[in-house]
Amino acid sequence: MPNNGTFYDQCYFPYVEGYPNDFKKISDAMDKVLWAALVHSPWDHASEPDFWVRLRQKTLELRKRTDRALVVVCGCNLFEWGSFLRRLDNFLMDLYLEPVKVECLLDALMEIHLATLEKVCDAIGDLVDIIRFGDDLGIDQGPFMPPEMYRRFFKPRHSKLCEYVKQHSQMHTFLHSCGSIYSLMPDLIEAGFEIINPVQTNCKDMAPAKLKCDFGKHLTFWGGGCDTRSILNNSDSAEVKKHVHERLRIMTPGGGFVFAAIHNILPEVPARNIEAMFQAIREFNGQS
Repeated sequence: MPNNGTFYDQCYFPYVEGYPNDFKKISDAMDKVLWAALVHSPWDHASEPDFWVRLRQKTLELRKRTDRALVVVCGCNLFEWGSFLRRLDNFLMDLYLEPVKVECLLDALMEIHLATLEKVCDAIGDLVDIIRFGDDLGIDQGPFMPPEMYRRFFKPRHSKLCEYVKQHSQMHTFLHSCGSIYSLMPDLIEAGFEIINPVQTNCKDMAPAKLKCDFGKHLTFWGGGCDTRSILNNSDSAEVKKHVHERLRIMTPGGGFVFAAIHNILPEVPARNIEAMFQAIREFNGQS
């Protein structure tokens, strides 16, 4: 963690010097990466012998106590695991220079992900409403790769993951992907993703009205409700409320919108601005 930071930076990459001859020990390599070593709940208990039984019991208890949607985070990252293992700069070059090795790595990851999905669907697939996958595919100015590269390496595998969920559960498919992913959205829809988050509207081609017009019939946008990079952290409460009202007017018509800020709310954000954001939602919904 950087000095005075609020998050961790990855500094160890198991495959930084090159790919292994085979991927029989890929799980051992993955366990050395912070995203697995410091995994969040409930997966921090996944190695316990009664994990799946207790996961179902706790999910049943939640289902009885709330009418809200239940979401399970399942990861199933592909592009991201390539960057976690090889380091981002290396993995991006590998897509062009080492395509066979990339395919082998992704196939090894798919074996692990499908085995996990089988257990998730069996344990709670009839209880949970939404399964959340993650693969950050974009930066501020566009995707990490052109659409044809996404179609070659990742779309068939994302399609397989989504197809498995829909054949073996009642869950809807949710993809967390940061950045500008407008040019990938037709392929993400075809792959089977139904929900996109965090809808980073402060990136190129990600204007909320454009997203709603072009993809609102096919996707639920979970996010994009308030800009955390410039508005929520720097503006006064009145400007926050005006900004949120505008986003709600654009994104809510016809449904398919779950309000959330564009991304995590960091510590420097004034509490009064967070209160203003939620007050704007209540006002828009006709609540006091």
